[in-house]
Amino acid sequence: CPRCMQCDTKFDFITRKHHCRRCGKCFCDKCCSKKVPLPRMCFVDPVRQCAECALISQKETEFYDKQLKVLMNGATFFVTLGTSDKSELMVCRLSNNQRYLVLDGDNHYEIEIIQISTVQILTEGFTPGGGNSRAIGMILQYKVPGSEELTQMKFTASEDFSCNKKLSASWLAAMHKATKLLYESRDQ
Repeated sequence: CPRCMQCDTKFDFITRKHHCRRCGKCFCDKCCSKKVPLPRMCFVDPVRQCAECALISQKETEFYDKQLKVLMNGATFFVTLGTSDKSELMVCRLSNNQRYLVLDGDNHYEIEIIQISTVQILTEGFTPGGGNSRAIGMILQYKVPGSEELTQMKFTASEDFSCNKKLSASWLAAMHKATKLLYESRDQ
């Protein structure tokens, strides 16, 4: 690699090359100077990363420290399958191995995370002046193994108790961050 893959600076005796520990590309010191923890790749101490990878690593660290616990603890939702008019009260959580979305109620569903194609968070309370919106539900589309058709599930926050509503909103916010992170890492 004779030149920096970011700024095209030529490497020589003074301008040394450095490898981003996440993407493996070759950069000059200016373009690869951030040292960020990278536990998912088993680095104990913070390691050199390019600016793009450092940002993703920081988001991942925040996700693992905060949102993952919320997703694994779960929340209660009214779940509607497909175009049905009937909804079922279910506890939705991320499995311990983080590979499945588990829904428990009268029925039991396990949706493999890799089969989820789209997640749309439903909100209310948005004002034209830029006020905050609040997550009240989500629509999830996924492929059932052995089928090419998409199945849809709608999750609506339970209105029973205000603490349930807050827990559901926190879970939905964590799910939203998780899907953004998932799509960013898929693009890399």
